[in-house]
Amino acid sequence: MQRWSKLFIPTLREAPADAEVASHRFLVRSGYIRQLGAGIYSYLFLGQRALNKIIGIVREEMDQIGQEFFLPALNPREVWEQSGRWTGMGDNMFRLKDRKGADLCLGMTHEEIMTSIARNELRSYKQLPQIWYQIQTKFRDEPRPKSGLLRVRQFTMKDSYSFDIDKAGLDKSFDLHDAVYRKIFSRCGLKFVAVEADSGSMGGSQSQEFMVYTDAGEDLIASCPVCGYAANLEKGTSLLEPVVEMEPTGDGTPELVHTPGCGAIADVAEFFKISPASDIKCVAYMAMKRGAAGKPDTWHGVAAFLRGDHQVNETKLLGAVGGADLRTMQAEELAQYFNGPAGFLGPVGLKPNAKPLEDGLTVVVDTSLEGRKNLVAGANQLDYHLHNVTPGRDFTWTLAADIRSVNEGENCPQPGCAGKLVVGKAVEIGHIFKLGYKYSEAMGARVLDVNGKEITPIMGSYGIGIERILTAAIEQSNDKNGFWLPASIAPFTVVVSVTNIADAALAEAGKKLAEELEAAGLDVLLDDRDERAGVKFKDADLVGIPYRINVGKKAADGLVELVTRATSSSVDVALGAVVALVKERVAEDALLTSVGA
Repeated sequence: MQRWSKLFIPTLREAPADAEVASHRFLVRSGYIRQLGAGIYSYLFLGQRALNKIIGIVREEMDQIGQEFFLPALNPREVWEQSGRWTGMGDNMFRLKDRKGADLCLGMTHEEIMTSIARNELRSYKQLPQIWYQIQTKFRDEPRPKSGLLRVRQFTMKDSYSFDIDKAGLDKSFDLHDAVYRKIFSRCGLKFVAVEADSGSMGGSQSQEFMVYTDAGEDLIASCPVCGYAANLEKGTSLLEPVVEMEPTGDGTPELVHTPGCGAIADVAEFFKISPASDIKCVAYMAMKRGAAGKPDTWHGVAAFLRGDHQVNETKLLGAVGGADLRTMQAEELAQYFNGPAGFLGPVGLKPNAKPLEDGLTVVVDTSLEGRKNLVAGANQLDYHLHNVTPGRDFTWTLAADIRSVNEGENCPQPGCAGKLVVGKAVEIGHIFKLGYKYSEAMGARVLDVNGKEITPIMGSYGIGIERILTAAIEQSNDKNGFWLPASIAPFTVVVSVTNIADAALAEAGKKLAEELEAAGLDVLLDDRDERAGVKFKDADLVGIPYRINVGKKAADGLVELVTRATSSSVDVALGAVVALVKERVAEDALLTSVGA
């Protein structure tokens, strides 16, 4: 049993001025965290206690499929160079030198280190499959730390890695992690969704994110309420409604039209009296191509063309062209590649590269433009557009790809589903990847197969953000007075609040009740502070404890008040029955969360 009077729980009545999201406000106000620097936080008693409970759940479930390691956070340059990610991680990686001048980094993730162990220790197919995991501090030089623990520079991750003999084995390891992740997040009381995702710098053939819907999220998720389809906007697709094409004018070939001041899509649509879906939008970029074998990175022009009512998804575009980074073209670059100004750029007359990111211009056309005809496009001249533009006839491209973000209300892409997509903000709490051979091949990991032939093991990588579980739980369960956590991850299951600690009878009753709760296996906090009852109640509502028992005047009649924080409801209960009732409610909560597992 812990006594509040002996603990350091520095609650605040006001949130910090820079706290934009609920979890940030309440983590600070409840005394869970304190900021040391930009994106760097200290976890105080209540915060660390909750995180330890989360880690306990993660460890218990991961032990069912894997073996726990603990790897160095300080990594030598050489191992990251072997995978090609020493330069590929760019400014996101913290780098330093030791006293001898050797380059080191702080680990953002541990694919390289795990692969080096596998390379040195695994020799035969008989040693596979292997699933190794750790719970370790990670570092990222986040350019814009914000939102409390949601975007930080130091964080805790459960990262695991699988090594299999073939793709069928990788599929099994991936599915094992999928099942375990669902159990973990369900036990932590989260309402989550699994979505198709982009693999980003991790690489690989397939990845899946686990997301919690919240307005604090920076990711956008497209989902179908009918069939359950869900995908990050970086991977999401949809079925578009057919578009009624415009009738051609003149002889049907591209016609130059004077469009003074019509540099915006809305102005063009109004001028021609057309839907934006019949206008070809151009977004011009410079894309970085990583230099190979020590050669410098290079930048190349990329022109993305899509419908006027659509937006470029830059992650999709980067994936399509194989680039490492994007930036918007500057005026001198527009003159170089288009010989035209922004607002009037178009595809007719361009000479696209044969392959992406070579000298010249890479032209990418969104697949929604394929098969269209009689469209409007910029003429690469100030105040002029072209009418009657038909893709394939009037211009060609380097490649066609899905490079657009889906919009709310578009048709679900699943065959036979009549649902409409909903787009909402979400926070990522976990991500699982089929890495394939990217790291094992680059770093020379080899084993002998059943025939004695040397082969490369296939890998998977799987991460969970420990702090993100806590922040997501707070984001989905809070009100103006504070937040509540499920008993499985709350720092305490129940707080016993003695309304008047100066009353010896009440103090003794509270102490005895707390001891009985503890003996029943519950985490109990006794609020024995010499404070007004209102202060104690406000603090209890603030700090995330799911149940509160008020020991007040009714105790003389053998009654106490049981408050359920999630519903802000209370009931008078006999002193002799309250322990059993709390245990019953905690068990019911655990049963409800296990349903999603």
